[in-house]
Amino acid sequence: MHLAGATVAETARAVGISYPTVRQWCKIQPEPKQHGTASRCFRCRSDVKNPTEPGQYAYLLGLYLGDGHLVTSARVPVLRISCADAWPGLIDACEVAMKCVLAASVQRVQMQGCVSVQSYGKHWPCLLPQHGPGKKHERPIILADWQRRLVEPHAGDFVRGLFHSDGARFANRVTVRGKEYVYPRYMFTNESTDIMGLCQWALDLLDIAWKMNRRNSLSVARGTAVAAPDRHVGPKS
Repeated sequence: MHLAGATVAETARAVGISYPTVRQWCKIQPEPKQHGTASRCFRCRSDVKNPTEPGQYAYLLGLYLGDGHLVTSARVPVLRISCADAWPGLIDACEVAMKCVLAASVQRVQMQGCVSVQSYGKHWPCLLPQHGPGKKHERPIILADWQRRLVEPHAGDFVRGLFHSDGARFANRVTVRGKEYVYPRYMFTNESTDIMGLCQWALDLLDIAWKMNRRNSLSVARGTAVAAPDRHVGPKS
């Protein structure tokens, strides 16, 4: 972790070992290196026009817009995405996406009720230009033209990332004339009107009907409409 860019204190907290011990170990290690991540940054190399797996980038972007945070004030920028302990499959998928897009190494830091999946790399800000100070819903979130061109053919992966972070699939129960009906329903909740707009844009690209049931909440509830996100998103695991 230290070689990837983490400070001694961050490394000690992540691995659960005392600060003096980790500091002593780090003293005898070479200086942190970037492990050649620049060669994978398609924004910094003219001969690399797209990420190795654009679908994984679209998925990671969706996760970042939901539960991600990019720290640029550290010695080396660090991308962190919080994933609930209840969904181990999501934690694995997040790590795979980070490695497919840029990361040479990924750490999992256990927090209360969740795991912070994180990766250090100086080129994360190149790939996620939506980073900035303050909460996402208090500042503009706009995709760059190159991001829109990349996400459009992979809108399903982008929607999957959004719903895996700030969405859910559940059984909706309604009672009509004394008879109970149960049908699947997708919900996406986000305080940012810009991120909500991006979710709507991606669903429109997939021709999936949606409606706003609250100011900050979108639902996909029609029987024929639910079948499409079942193909692209599916339940969390």
